[in-house]
Amino acid sequence: MLLGIIEPDEGRRSLLGHERPLEAARIVGYLPEERGLYPAMTTREAIAFMGALRGLPLEIGRKRAAILLEQNGLGDYVDKPIKSLSKGMAQTIQLFGTIVHQPRLVVLDEPFSGLDAINQGRLEHLIRDEAASGTTVIFSTHVIHHAERLCERVAIIADGQIRFEGLVADARDRLRPQVRLKTRNAEGEWRKALPRNAAQSGEYWQFELPKDGIEPLLRALLDGGAGVEELSIERPGLHDAFVAIAGASAAREMEASLQADLGKGA
Repeated sequence: MLLGIIEPDEGRRSLLGHERPLEAARIVGYLPEERGLYPAMTTREAIAFMGALRGLPLEIGRKRAAILLEQNGLGDYVDKPIKSLSKGMAQTIQLFGTIVHQPRLVVLDEPFSGLDAINQGRLEHLIRDEAASGTTVIFSTHVIHHAERLCERVAIIADGQIRFEGLVADARDRLRPQVRLKTRNAEGEWRKALPRNAAQSGEYWQFELPKDGIEPLLRALLDGGAGVEELSIERPGLHDAFVAIAGASAAREMEASLQADLGKGA
């Protein structure tokens, strides 16, 4: 709807200052989840063609395509037909076509879907480069670690509602850090110092960091003869925040989508 592909039933929208999104089409790059390239085209021509759809002259598009391929270690593929490429490589070429006209805004729908580890790394590198150049990049994903590594801000959506929108750090701060503790002694007065939410798993105790910090607890453990062998404080990740904000059912749906995606990429 924001890109003008479908029209809203009510309300208003504005894209880069334009009330009609198509007026901003030449400064926007969009990569849909379902992709398609002409198999007989060479990589250079495919990239240039996609740029031409956004108003970029073909000759300039060909030059930029060759540079993009060379900069990303794909210079040998400049004259290879699309039909000779792997699925992951073809998706990478389509991404080049999405940014070749140097847009101000790039929208990527599930860009990592079906990509192997090498092409995922290449895509992450491209996203960082685009962001560093001043381009705004918006992408949807059900792979949380991609969002955690790449995004400054996230929107967490569950049941069609935005449950959170803001900085990644603020989402993670919804949960308190977790303490992981291993002691030499199994019993003793020190156990009275453990928080009520402490749970034991094997040799380790795990619990939320107390509000008054770790020092009073550590002092009580030492005075009580715990024999502390290991103690670490781990900040919750974005996945933990997602589960807490969106709920366990949304997390299960996300995991199911991820497994289906892995199956497509196999």
